[in-house]
Amino acid sequence: MPTLEHNGLVDMFREKPSLAPHFLEILFHLDLPPYTTVAVVEGSLDQLVPVEFRADLVLELRDGSGAVVLSIVLEVQRDIDRRKGYSWPVYVAVVRAQKECQAIVLVVAPDAEVAAWAAQKIDLGLGLGTVQPLVLGPAIVPEVTDQDEAEKETELAILSAAAHGNGANGLAVVQAALGALGRFDHEHAAVYFQIVYNALREPMRRALEALIMERQTEGKATFPPFAQQLIERGRIEGIREGIREGKLEGIREGELNGKRDTLLRLVARAGIALTDDDRARIEACTDPATFDRWVDNVLGAKKASDVLS
Repeated sequence: MPTLEHNGLVDMFREKPSLAPHFLEILFHLDLPPYTTVAVVEGSLDQLVPVEFRADLVLELRDGSGAVVLSIVLEVQRDIDRRKGYSWPVYVAVVRAQKECQAIVLVVAPDAEVAAWAAQKIDLGLGLGTVQPLVLGPAIVPEVTDQDEAEKETELAILSAAAHGNGANGLAVVQAALGALGRFDHEHAAVYFQIVYNALREPMRRALEALIMERQTEGKATFPPFAQQLIERGRIEGIREGIREGKLEGIREGELNGKRDTLLRLVARAGIALTDDDRARIEACTDPATFDRWVDNVLGAKKASDVLS
């Protein structure tokens, strides 16, 4: 089941579709066909293939006349899944047949091992044809350590921190990414922070916590207040603490409607289905502490009962 981090990465490209061709040009150095617009067309595969072959996202590059000149099938891959070697060629074939245009698979894989696996050519049979996925992983995504660059290319900085946060320059990469989160609203910043934080191993988490505490003590904080709230004793508790302390934008202490809306948005981002009974229980809740607990439960939850426990 898709996680909050998985859906957060997909949403990054859904909400800013120009990112995909932008990365193809600056990171893969590809000459794309002339285009004027980029459109999200998530349902394009659903009409021709069964549900198990649905991609995470499909983007279309269109020229001035509205004709599709390139389709980008985007997949977020956090684990190795051998089945993808059979499904990704299906995506390309379906899009080409449906839109009569060029089509590629673009895989977002921050983990080095997963990225190396995803980047392998897919043999369609007897070596007579192949599909070559393009992979946004540590080998392609640069280490973004400059704060000005992170401000200009914030999504790239987030991917960089997820891919390189445990490396030799990891602390600088993470610091640049977190320092750029201020341009997002709190809901998006929370998701992007979790993408970065969950990619870090324990030593780097401790180093990040120590750095933030040091900057706070010296009065030289270089992180937005939101990021500072999210690290407490090395654990990701910022969403719950932010709501409890009334520090998230638009949420004041005791405003149950704000807490309820935040919970529903996070549940939706995590891809967790709610029944009518679940929604009725959420609507009927009037206890702020219960909302705090439910919001905290979203992190790592796989079904509604995990959240509403």
